[in-house]
Amino acid sequence: MPLPPVWVRRLIFAPAVVLLAVGLLTTLPVWLLLALAASPLVPGHLRVPRLVFLAIVYVVWDAAALVALVVLWVVSGFGWKIRNPRFQRAHYVLTGKLLGVLFWVARWSLHLTVDVVGTDPDTAMPGRPEIVVSRHAGPGDSFILIHGLVNWFDREPRIVLKATLQWDPAIDVLLNRLPSRFISPGRSISKNLEQEVGELADGLDDNDAFVIFPEGGNFTPRRRIKAIAWLRARGLSDMAERAENLRNLLPPKPGGLSAAIDAAPDAGVIFVAHTGLDRLMTVADVWRELPMDKQLVMRFWSVPPEEVPAGEEERVVWLYDWWARIDSWIEEHRPTVRPLSTDWTARRRGPREKAQEPSEL
Repeated sequence: MPLPPVWVRRLIFAPAVVLLAVGLLTTLPVWLLLALAASPLVPGHLRVPRLVFLAIVYVVWDAAALVALVVLWVVSGFGWKIRNPRFQRAHYVLTGKLLGVLFWVARWSLHLTVDVVGTDPDTAMPGRPEIVVSRHAGPGDSFILIHGLVNWFDREPRIVLKATLQWDPAIDVLLNRLPSRFISPGRSISKNLEQEVGELADGLDDNDAFVIFPEGGNFTPRRRIKAIAWLRARGLSDMAERAENLRNLLPPKPGGLSAAIDAAPDAGVIFVAHTGLDRLMTVADVWRELPMDKQLVMRFWSVPPEEVPAGEEERVVWLYDWWARIDSWIEEHRPTVRPLSTDWTARRRGPREKAQEPSEL
């Protein structure tokens, strides 16, 4: 479905979300009572109330973000100075606050914990820009990754992401004010797009993080087969054979990453893998998985800029080597289901509060 014009998204979708949030808040007791009444009819521990609560929280969160963004727009002179450094920083601070709240609610209501292992951005290359290369697995992975970069590592992300995320009014407004590049579904990494990605990565400073998802979408068996067939149709048999060995990842598209590396040669590269959200592709998947009660693991690998290959062909091989390593790590570290805990102190602790040594998981 094509994305509606900007004026429709701003003048219709955004106000509709705010009005919906007001309506849900004023009728919140009714929705919670109905959810509790339906809970015994559905298997799972409070599955219906959890899902209803999360849905209402997200709508209210979206509306609150929109109100805050309107305030910033007014204070900036009705958009006159919205892109100057002071207001760009204000938007990053707002991003951190919003994601912090959303992450806290998800941990509390779904009983999730996130452990960070490996050479994270704080210890790998402090004071140096980074290109963050992450797998894509479910709608929540981008939120957790950006939350970590902003709130745990005090980075300012520049993101390459799918244009369909602009259906969410708050994400639409916020990321169109910050450095980002939206890619339409099905759009290949053409020379023009590589140039756009390179321009986005140009001028990274010491606290920036350029974020890219080389797969271009979430893993599904159908997409995997289609991507391998695409490689073979273009005579890229070596890449197709390597892609056939991947069990948890789609074959990466190296063009965008290579353009970012060329634009920011002094930046280090950090590869990110995680487990726990792999099966959450649709609302039905979220419904099936509730209550989650899982430990999610986020793994970082750091590559200093001097170890990044300079040639295009060498970079393709290098990226596929890393993708094979990440695929093996995912295979070995499936999320564990834990019994419900009553240790609320432990559930409030974030991964940055845990004394944990980097390990070769």
